[in-house]
Amino acid sequence: MTDLKILYNIAIAIYGALICVASLFNHKARLFCRGRKGLLKKIASEIDHSKPIIWFHCSSVGEFEQARPLIEWYKENRKEYRILLTFFSPSGYEMRKNYPLADWIYYLPLDSASNARKFIGLVSPNKAIFIKYEFWYNYLSQLHKKGIETYIVSAIFREDQVFFKPYGGLFRRMLKSFTALFVQDELSKKLLDGIGITDNVMICGDTR
Repeated sequence: MTDLKILYNIAIAIYGALICVASLFNHKARLFCRGRKGLLKKIASEIDHSKPIIWFHCSSVGEFEQARPLIEWYKENRKEYRILLTFFSPSGYEMRKNYPLADWIYYLPLDSASNARKFIGLVSPNKAIFIKYEFWYNYLSQLHKKGIETYIVSAIFREDQVFFKPYGGLFRRMLKSFTALFVQDELSKKLLDGIGITDNVMICGDTR
């Protein structure tokens, strides 16, 4: 498992370096890098903890549409919470950076162990809600370590995903970090049952 963690962290570092090189030529990559420059300092200066925070994380615009009904429900029915919304992709962030129901909207810092530790420490969310396909080892590990309720919503699992491969131990460990997994269909639940994730899985369809 340690070797897989090392390989995972190396892959994240290489990905970040390649995106920065691509930013010299590609507009989307440039937005990706610029949006993360000085981001943790910005978060530290803007986040306040006068109310508990629920953190929603989406990859892009489609996942945001799946998060939106939940955000709206919390804003209407749980006014004691503030909403932090993060995006992985520039297309999601740029299109929804002015979404009025979120108190803070940021890019998600790359999933290095250091970034995850600092981000979770700064935000200290009461709950974290990931959407559909977002699985980040260091963030999930930090959330689990700190005992923060963590959910994935509108998730879909397929037999060809790494979770279900003999070499997918690190990724299966990610799944065990979730307090509950809300999946879209029976097949997803059956696949999770097959790797011993049973008690905290519920079929709830697509939130859209």
